Amino acid sequence: MSGEKHHRLPHKDPVSGGELYVSELANDDSGVRIRGKFEVPIYSRLDPDQANFLEVFLRSRGVLSTVEKELGLSYPTVRARLDQVLGSLGFAPINDAQANGRPRKSTEIIDMLEKGEITAEEAKARLRGSK
Repeated sequence: MSGEKHHRLPHKDPVSGGELYVSELANDDSGVRIRGKFEVPIYSRLDPDQANFLEVFLRSRGVLSTVEKELGLSYPTVRARLDQVLGSLGFAPINDAQANGRPRKSTEIIDMLEKGEITAEEAKARLRGSK
C-alpha cells in the first residue's frame, strides 16, 4: 500500500465548517494503528498552489528574488502570494516597524519605488545616503 496515493488532509468539516481532528494513524506494512485525538497540521490549510509556493520559498531560503526567478513572477506578485500564504495560516506579517520599533529607511524607499512615487535613480541615491 506504500505506493498508493494519499488524499490531501482537509482541515474543515465539509458539512458544518467546524475544525477537524485526526483520530487514527496507520501503517499497513507493519499493521500499526495509533488512535487518539491529533491536531490537523496548520499547513493543511494551504491549497496546492500555496503549498507549492511555500516549498519554493523554503528551498530558496526566503530569498524573494530567487522565488521570483524560480516561479517566473514579479516581486510584487511574490510578496502578494507570500501574504496570501500567511493569511491562510492565520499569521500576520511582522513588518519593520513591529520588529524594530520604527520603520527602516531602506524599506520606506523600496515601498516608494514600488508605488512609483520615486524613480530607480532617486531610490539608489536615497539608499546610498541612508547608509
